[in-house]
This record gives sequence, C-alpha cells and structure tokens, in this order.
Amino acid sequence: MSLRVVLGGLCAVLWLLAACWDPNAFADNTDAKPVDQQANEPKSAEELLSVEFAEARRMLKGAAGHAECVWLGRRVVGLLWRDDLDTAFRHLDIYDRFGCPNDHIQATFRCLILNGSNIDPKAADTLNGRVQACWVNPLLKDAHTRAAAPNVGSAH
Repeated sequence: MSLRVVLGGLCAVLWLLAACWDPNAFADNTDAKPVDQQANEPKSAEELLSVEFAEARRMLKGAAGHAECVWLGRRVVGLLWRDDLDTAFRHLDIYDRFGCPNDHIQATFRCLILNGSNIDPKAADTLNGRVQACWVNPLLKDAHTRAAAPNVGSAH
C-alpha cells in the first residue's frame, strides 16, 4: 500500500514538473537580442499604435491626446491630404461627436502641408509617420521646409 502512495506522489510531482516545464528555457537562441533592445522594439501593429497613443497622450494636453481623438484625427488629416474629402468629413463628424478639438485638425493639416514636400504618395508609412509627427507637434518645422521657405521680410 505504501509503495502505491509513493509512486502516486512521484507521478504527481513529475506531472506538475511537466506542466510547468518550458522547453524553450534552455534552447540555444543565437539570434536573440539583448533584453533592453527587445523592450524598445514594438512587436506588432497594435503595440506600435499603443506607443503612438502614449506619445500623443504625453505630448498633448486636453482632448487632442485622447486615444479616440488621435485615432480619428490622424485619419481625417490623412484623408484630407489624399483629397478624399467625403470620407474625411464623415470621419470629422464622428471626431466632433467625441468632443475632440477641431483646431487641432487644422493645425495638424497646416503642419502636414508645410512639411509634406518629401512625402511619397505611394508609401503609406511615410504619410502616416508625418501625420503622427504633426499630430503630436503641430508646430513642427523640418529642414526641407526651412530651406524652401522664402524670406518674407527681405526686400526685392
């Protein structure tokens, strides 16, 4: 009888160890990056979007930094850039219903116009990145814009 109890206990312990065992814990992973480098790299589109929302929340005060305002507002600005005005205005109606600030759309679109000379129309990432940069800092001026801007105060 005691041998059955010992064997049963041993089986239970082995079963628990097998359930907790991580076969990848001792695997040789030669392409692994350092932990601090892995922590800085977003792993999916959702994580990237989460990082962008957090950046907007940190940089902006008020409703312009709310996730729903960032999500809708960036789409409105992108649609305006691509001349899809009907869709942009439908998104803008929803943006308004969430209580998001219209002046931030205007400032972001102005920033995009002033800084959009080198946006590749076929590369969505370029446009999305510039819209995000302008959303979190509508007063953004890049080197291309400063170099191309005429000297307003100079005499002719």
